Amino acid sequence: MKKLFAIVAMLGLFTFGTIQSIQAQDAVATSEQTEQVDSAATDSTAIDSTATAAAEETAPAPVEEAEPESFHKTLKTKFIEGDAGFMSLVAIAMIIGLAFCIERIIYLSLAQVNTKKLMTAIGKALEAKDVEKAKTICRNTAGPVASICYQGLMRIDEGLDVVERSIVSYGSVQAMNLEKGCSWITLFIAMAPSLGFLGTVIGMVMAFDDIQRAGDISPTVVAGGMKVALITTIYGIIVALILQVFYNYILGKIEAITADMEDSSIVLLDLLTKYNLKK
Repeated sequence: MKKLFAIVAMLGLFTFGTIQSIQAQDAVATSEQTEQVDSAATDSTAIDSTATAAAEETAPAPVEEAEPESFHKTLKTKFIEGDAGFMSLVAIAMIIGLAFCIERIIYLSLAQVNTKKLMTAIGKALEAKDVEKAKTICRNTAGPVASICYQGLMRIDEGLDVVERSIVSYGSVQAMNLEKGCSWITLFIAMAPSLGFLGTVIGMVMAFDDIQRAGDISPTVVAGGMKVALITTIYGIIVALILQVFYNYILGKIEAITADMEDSSIVLLDLLTKYNLKK
C-alpha cells in the first residue's frame, strides 16, 4: 500500500503541476494581449494619419499563417476549458487507476521467473535425493511458482496425495494475490466514462438554462454548455481507454504466471513420483 500511495502522489503532483503551468501561460498570454490592445488604442490616431501614405509607398506585406498548435498543447487547453469540477474528477480517476496499474505491473514483473531453469535445478536436487537443497532453491527464488514448489516439498514425507492438495490450495492463494487490486482498476475504467457522461448531462442542463435566460436558441447561446458537455465526455472515454489497455496487459501477465504455476505443479508431482519410486 505504501508503494501505491507513493505512485498516486507522484502522478497527482505531476498532473497538478502541468495544469498550473498551463494556466500560468494562459494568464501571461492574456495580459500580453491586453497590453497590445491598449497600446494599439493609444496609437490609433497616429496610425490612421499615416496609413494612406504607407499604403501608397509600400506594397502590402504577405500575411503570415498562424502555426497550428501541437496535439499535446491542444489536449491540455481543452482539458482546462472543460468544467473544473468534473474534469478534476476524471483526472483523479485516471491518476488512481494508473497507480493501481503500475503497482500491479511492478508486482507481476517481480513475480515472473525462469520456470524451466527453476524446475531443472529442483529436478537435479531431487535426483541426488537432496530435498533440503531443493527447498533452499525454492526459498531463494522469488515468485509464486517457487512458493508453490516449496509448499509441496515441505510435505514430501506425507505422501503424494497430501502434496497435491497442498499445491492446489496454496496455488489458489497465490492466484488471488496475483489478481489483487484488479477490481479497483475495473472500477475506475467504468467510473471515468460515467463521470464524462454526467458532465455531458450537466452541460446540456447549462445549455438549456442559457436558452431560458436569453429567450433565444441561437448557437451562440448554447455553445458554452454544449462545449463543456462534449469535452467531459471525450476525456472520460480517453481515460477509460488508457486504463483498459493497461488492464488487458495486466490480465495477460496474470494468465502467463498462472500457466507457469500449473505447469510447474505437474512437473513437481512427476519429479516427486520418481523420487518416491527411487526411495
